[in-house]
Amino acid sequence: MTSTTAQRLSDDVIERAMTRAVEIAANGPARGVNPQVGCVILAADGITIAEGWHRGAGTPHAEVDALSKLSTGEALGATAVVTLEPCNHTGRTGPCSEALISAGVSRVVYGVSDPGDHSSGGADRLREAGIDVTGGTLLAETTARLGDWLPAARLKRPVVTVKWASSLDGRAAAADGTSQWITGPEARADVHARRAASDAIGVGTGTVLADDPALSARHADGSPYENQPIPVVFGARATPTDAAIRRGPHEPIFVPGTDLAAELRELHAAGIRSLFIEGGPTLASAFIRAGLVDEVLVYLAPAIIGGPRTAIGDVGISTIDDALRLSIESTSTLGDDLLIVATLKKKP
Repeated sequence: MTSTTAQRLSDDVIERAMTRAVEIAANGPARGVNPQVGCVILAADGITIAEGWHRGAGTPHAEVDALSKLSTGEALGATAVVTLEPCNHTGRTGPCSEALISAGVSRVVYGVSDPGDHSSGGADRLREAGIDVTGGTLLAETTARLGDWLPAARLKRPVVTVKWASSLDGRAAAADGTSQWITGPEARADVHARRAASDAIGVGTGTVLADDPALSARHADGSPYENQPIPVVFGARATPTDAAIRRGPHEPIFVPGTDLAAELRELHAAGIRSLFIEGGPTLASAFIRAGLVDEVLVYLAPAIIGGPRTAIGDVGISTIDDALRLSIESTSTLGDDLLIVATLKKKP
């Protein structure tokens, strides 16, 4: 049991503290294994006495970082406001729930419940110790701060976006194989911005061998984005030692592509939260067929090409009743092109 019972602070005071916790969480790294988390510790009168945030894997979690700024006994009876439920496991650092109990806080307020199999349960542990615990505060704001980390943690794999560009008749290339500039500059700029926002970009070995793409994210003037995706190449064929993907800021990751679900779990364990699949109809179709796609981006150019080179291949559908139906999340015009953002209503 905690030695001091905290005065229950008003909802306004708590929400202001949570807004601040969301703000300072952004100081932590946006990519990697661990999420961006912020913590604010309030005295019994509602005054902030410490703040902390997580600085990356292996460093103190937000709660411990905040507590480290207080002298012994200063947290007695305090309220800890944190964006993510305090963890209840020992990894590179100890459980935050135990640190809060040892410090003598009397109340913990958090935003999002921890989805981890091993790290969850902090709220229950705190309650067992006699601490007043409230979850779900400013849920929309705290969820937004966690970004792709949260759905990836729930799925135990990266969030997967499949993108293709095609003519109105669904062709990704002409009969001779030429495919560059199906869409216009506005659509290409949008793709590069989305690349930069992704942890990794995936292609098949066929795309690497045929097109030698750099898989980089560039502004319209050719300058690189500060954030560059990690190239991930699916397939068993060897790629040239001088391939463009090997000259970027990140070493490419090569996976055989024989068990996509297992390989995605390995990528997630390596800290990849989001994967942008761009590399050809074979790979895109394989992800769709495996039921591993969370979002579909289709850039439609006002052109008719004809021929056999369709944007998507076999996805395991043999009858119209089995068609994979999509929910259209948004449509937008990019120059002369149309972008459709959709999610699958059901997965294979």
